[in-house]
Amino acid sequence: MATALVVVLMVAVIGGSDAAWCVCKSDKSSSTLQKTLDYACGAGADCNPILRNGACYNPDTVLAHCSYAVNSYYQRKGQAQQACDFSGTATLTSTDPSTSGCTYPTSNRDLSPLGTRSISTQVVRNRMKSVKNIQKITKAMKMVAASKLRAVQSKTENSRGLWQPFTALLGDTPSVDVKKNVIVTITSDKGLCGGINSTSVKISKSLYKLTSGPEKETKYVLLGEKGKVQMVRDSKNSIEMTITEVQKNPINYTQVSVLADDILKNVEYDALRIIFNKFHSVVSFIPTVSTILSPEVVERESESGGKLSDLDSYEIEGGETKAEVLQNLSEFQFSCVLYNAVLENACSELGARMSAMDSSSRNAGEMLDRLTLTYNRTRQASITTELIEIISGASALTG
Repeated sequence: MATALVVVLMVAVIGGSDAAWCVCKSDKSSSTLQKTLDYACGAGADCNPILRNGACYNPDTVLAHCSYAVNSYYQRKGQAQQACDFSGTATLTSTDPSTSGCTYPTSNRDLSPLGTRSISTQVVRNRMKSVKNIQKITKAMKMVAASKLRAVQSKTENSRGLWQPFTALLGDTPSVDVKKNVIVTITSDKGLCGGINSTSVKISKSLYKLTSGPEKETKYVLLGEKGKVQMVRDSKNSIEMTITEVQKNPINYTQVSVLADDILKNVEYDALRIIFNKFHSVVSFIPTVSTILSPEVVERESESGGKLSDLDSYEIEGGETKAEVLQNLSEFQFSCVLYNAVLENACSELGARMSAMDSSSRNAGEMLDRLTLTYNRTRQASITTELIEIISGASALTG
């Protein structure tokens, strides 16, 4: 009788050793296997061991991680055959895929009792912490931009009185047709300020197309790192000069007049076209083009009876010729308009950054609300499952 019992036990052990594993197919693409991996981990597989520092993290390949995840899902579903399909990306095998230090489970008992529930709550907590930190940063950046805007806005309003007399005297003729055009594009050195830089670059490229043609030459002068980065991609050969870190120190007329002098010394032009964002309010700024004509073109336009013909009605005193006066006026006009343009663009940048950071803070708050709800639901589901397991175990013992 004892001998027969031993034989039965041996047969049971031998018969129960025929284990099955579910693994991903090696002939599938990495992107396909990644989708299968994501699905398995999200559907209840125990993906703890394939996380960084986990027992099955190495080998760090999509195929290895996918195989562990689908096998965990397959074992959790009680080795149901349809649980190892995954749209044809996985298959059953009788060969143990375990590697050194990484053991693939062969039944539901080998899996972590909490499965993905414990890791998902940890992931959500980490995500919530990251979003809170980002929200603190965006709120701080909004406050910094607001404090800087007050000082720059006052300077900008005062600078508008410098270029307006020149517009009344020399006019602003963007439609003038000349051979040598120089487009001065003003952008910011820093990002996180909405689309003001992209807008200036788009207008610059459009103006370049309008002013280009046979026997015509158009060049760029770029102020600001962001404009330089965007323009270098496809207009590198047309860039004559780049200037960055204009706003590193508080903007003043002396600083800008030196920049204007450098530009006039290094480029030949018939018309300078300055592109910037004119500040109206924190949420409103208008892309603007100001045109500065060379003294020769101004004199030609005045003699031809065009819009500048009124210049001949003025008397010149001090012994200077008309050409010398126009030369001085043109240089001073350019420095004044450039000074105002840099300040206007700085105001627009700070206003756009305030709006962008305010939107980011609100989005972070909404995301935090959603993550809090997800975390609470996941935690409650975990507690409910544990209570069910405890009650089921107690019932089994009393039964």
